[in-house]
Amino acid sequence: MVKEKQETFNQYSESTGTEKELVLYNDDHNTFEYVIDSLIEVCAHAPEQAEQCAFVAHTKGKCGIKNGDYSFLESMHSELLNRGLTTKIE
Repeated sequence: MVKEKQETFNQYSESTGTEKELVLYNDDHNTFEYVIDSLIEVCAHAPEQAEQCAFVAHTKGKCGIKNGDYSFLESMHSELLNRGLTTKIE
């Protein structure tokens, strides 16, 4: 079932050519718990997914947290910025 969802999303993104990625960057002022809670609330991540994203951003400097077109990602990006997290739509 997951494979079917991925294929459907990939077909959509290939046909429109507008797929972007919302990227979370590591910082030295937000706690893991705060970042995890923000990803759960703003991006609808499962707790495990939010924890993994926070850890990857911490260890590698950044982590892709959501994919979609710009308009889909824009509100999440704005809300995460308002919460003091460093994100960018790429």
